[in-house]
Amino acid sequence: MINIYVGNLSYQATEQELREMFASHGEVGNVTIIKDRDSGRSKGFGFVEMNDNSAGLRAIDALNGKDLGGRPLKINEARPREERPRRDRFGGGRSFGGGGNW
Repeated sequence: MINIYVGNLSYQATEQELREMFASHGEVGNVTIIKDRDSGRSKGFGFVEMNDNSAGLRAIDALNGKDLGGRPLKINEARPREERPRRDRFGGGRSFGGGGNW
């Protein structure tokens, strides 16, 4: 299985459009457009899983730069997600101790 990053999506793009676009290149698994947690609006990128690695690589070659919704897609093999430090609820992960006058 190959996980494919699809970037530069228009905010109106749908998971169904991505599924149909990739389906012509092989069997498609999960399709996810990443959305903002608060607003529910697309963040402009998503992921497509394809069951066959070689079909996925061919899809990347064929679809990278292809227009969808007036925008050229940026498509490549997804990299593993990097762990980032968790932010505290005040938006920072910084310490408030030591010298501040509150």
